[in-house]
Amino acid sequence: MQKPTLLILAAGMGSRYGSLKQMDGLGPGGETIMDYSVFDAIRAGFGKVLFVIRNSFADDFKAVFSKERYQGKIEVEYVMQELDKIPSAFKLNPERTKPWGTNHAVMMAAGVIQEPFAVINADDYYGRHAFAVLGEFLTSVTGKQNDYCMVGYQLGKTLSELGAVSRGVCSADANGYLTTVVERTHIERIDGVIKYKDENGNMVAVDDKAIVSMNMWGFTPDYFAHSDAMFADFLRAKGNDPKSEFFIPLVVNNLVAGKTAKLKVLTTDSEWFGVTYQGDRPKVVEKLNALIAKGEYPRKLWA
Repeated sequence: MQKPTLLILAAGMGSRYGSLKQMDGLGPGGETIMDYSVFDAIRAGFGKVLFVIRNSFADDFKAVFSKERYQGKIEVEYVMQELDKIPSAFKLNPERTKPWGTNHAVMMAAGVIQEPFAVINADDYYGRHAFAVLGEFLTSVTGKQNDYCMVGYQLGKTLSELGAVSRGVCSADANGYLTTVVERTHIERIDGVIKYKDENGNMVAVDDKAIVSMNMWGFTPDYFAHSDAMFADFLRAKGNDPKSEFFIPLVVNNLVAGKTAKLKVLTTDSEWFGVTYQGDRPKVVEKLNALIAKGEYPRKLWA
C-alpha cells in the first residue's frame, strides 16, 4: 500500500519570532518542533517527509535535517520556495520581499508528490493523535480525487498570550464536511473575549470553541492542478500587491464552494501549541518536557 507523504512548510522567515524558528532546538536533545512532527508521522505510517525551504538557508537546513538524522525510518526530500517561482506570463513586483504564502509553498512539491499527502507548518506542534487520524484518512483516499481533509482545533486553545495570531476560522455541515474557511490574519483575546479584525478593520467577537485550521491539511495529488489554475487568477487580481499572499484556505474555499472537492473536518484530542513570538518559547519547552515525562516521546527522539 502506498504510504502518504508529509509536506512541511519550513520556508517562513520568522519575522515575528526574530529568527528561523523552524530550526530552533526546543527539546532536551536539541529537537525542533518539526522533529516531533516527523516522529509522529513515522508512527502514523507516513513514508516520506518533504521540506519546503529557501535557497538562502538551504545548506544550513540540510546539514541539520538530513536523511541520516532520521536513520532511514522515513524518506527525506527538499524543494525550494522562491519569489520568482511564478508562471512566465507574470512579472515579479521588485518591491516584493514576502513569500507568496502557504499555498504557493505547497505548489513547490508538485513534481515530487504523486500520493496522498499532509501539509503542516514547521513551527507548530500538532500531537500524536492528530497524525494518527490524518494518516488513516490519507491511506483511505489512495487512488481517489478531490477527497481532502483537515484537522480542526478549538480556537480558544490556540491563541498566544503575547499578541495577535493568524487562524483559518472554519464552518462545517452536519456530516462534518467543511463549508467555509476564512483566513483571519489578526485574532486576539481582548478583555476575555476572542475577536478578529475584519476586512474593514473592525474587531468582531468569535466563540472560544470555533473550529480553526492550524494548517494541518490532507490532500490528494489533484490538488496541485487546482492550485496552478487558481494561482494564475490570484496573480491577475493581486500579483502587483507586494504583500498579497496565496493562502491554502483561499484555494480550499473555492474548491468546496464550487463543489469541486469535499473536505472532511477531522477532530483530535491532541493539544496544539506553537511559537509565534520569541516569548512563546519557554512555554513550548515546558510542554514538550511534560509530554516526555508522560511517556509520549523518548527523551532523545533520534538516539
